[in-house]
Amino acid sequence: MSTRNCQGMDSVIKPLDTIPEDKKVRVQRTQSTFDPFEKPANQVKRVHSENNACINFKSSSTGKESPKVRRHSSPSSPTSPKFGKADSYEKLEKLGEGSYATVYKGKSKVNGKLVALKVIRLQEEEGTPFTAIREASLLKGLKHANIVLLHDIIHTKETLTLVFEYVHTDLCQYMDKHPGGLHPDNVKLFLFQLLRGLSYIHQRYILHRDLKPQNLLISDTGELKLADFGLARAKSVPSHTYSNEVVTLWYRPPDVLLGSTEYSTCLDMWGVGCIFVEMIQGVAAFPGMKDIQDQLERIFLVLGTPNEDTWPGVHSLPHFKPERFTLYSSKNLRQAWNKLSYVNYAEDLASKLLQCSPKNRLSAQAALSHEYFSDLPPRLWELTDRLSCHHSGKKKKKTLMKWPIIRRESRIGFLPLPAVDFTYKKIEAGKTLFSLQFI
Repeated sequence: MSTRNCQGMDSVIKPLDTIPEDKKVRVQRTQSTFDPFEKPANQVKRVHSENNACINFKSSSTGKESPKVRRHSSPSSPTSPKFGKADSYEKLEKLGEGSYATVYKGKSKVNGKLVALKVIRLQEEEGTPFTAIREASLLKGLKHANIVLLHDIIHTKETLTLVFEYVHTDLCQYMDKHPGGLHPDNVKLFLFQLLRGLSYIHQRYILHRDLKPQNLLISDTGELKLADFGLARAKSVPSHTYSNEVVTLWYRPPDVLLGSTEYSTCLDMWGVGCIFVEMIQGVAAFPGMKDIQDQLERIFLVLGTPNEDTWPGVHSLPHFKPERFTLYSSKNLRQAWNKLSYVNYAEDLASKLLQCSPKNRLSAQAALSHEYFSDLPPRLWELTDRLSCHHSGKKKKKTLMKWPIIRRESRIGFLPLPAVDFTYKKIEAGKTLFSLQFI
């Protein structure tokens, strides 16, 4: 039997075989003060030899040094780069700069991989920006193939650096390179991945709150990743033509524009609908040019001016003044965005996402079950969260799946949805590349 007393000692009460049962010996042993991580004394010198041996030289009583050799499989030089240190990364080029943060393309000296370095300048009187703290804390707990990966955090007196995986472009830049609307097959894959990532964070009661094409990264294999969870990019990375504040309005739901503070997952789903329409049509769904009033007018022009019948509770919102808005009736979405009619179920899905009343919007999980995605292969639905792969059941053997840009974007016009041939290609022993080929 073992007990613990208040002095921090372990007390062991154990009967001995050589004495009567009623007589017991009480033994007290103090806890060891040995610290395995304690630095060696000054008189001990650690030297790494050329053959990877660690030699400890310690002065003996005779005044001579007696070496003790201990082998290392991989010596750790004091100059070796480590995670969490600024000198572990090399800055290659500047990607963007804002009022308090600068983003660089960089390279890790630890593994040689490309990274994105978001360097946030700290001010003594203000401390660390709350948006940076939020972004770091959220991303450290999110592990999903469709969410940007936070590799490292470096904190110094002058800066806070967030080290992300490097993704070479974003959806905004991708659409700029391919004006007139993306190929419908690519739209479907991008939207599928966006909804997967959102479903993952929504199940964990996390809202992105700033969905827009600039915050959706696209890898060279076609993998889409949600980024910028701290609302920091709107202040730190300048947009293309318009200010970030105006651009963000384009994807902001009408309930938020009218002053609602009851945020829920439906807030993000409005942005999904706007991005979906923009990928298909080739232009922003609601590109307001002036202010919140103008933004709401553009929304009501398509969806109709709301009232208590179409949107219960709208009159109680702080900024809703019926006399300020033109009275519009709702219309079919294809009247506003004709290319929705070219793709099966696209208009229906968009109409269920772009609902003025937040309670009427589809959730991310429900949107994934929409008929619009019915022609995707079953294997896509079996993807794990953390990686785009399937474990085959055999040890150290998995089936990899990439998200290729499966069709060159057409600059001529919008093409009807082609037939789909899903094929598997062997690339390495024990691995299979899952590719989509549209014919």
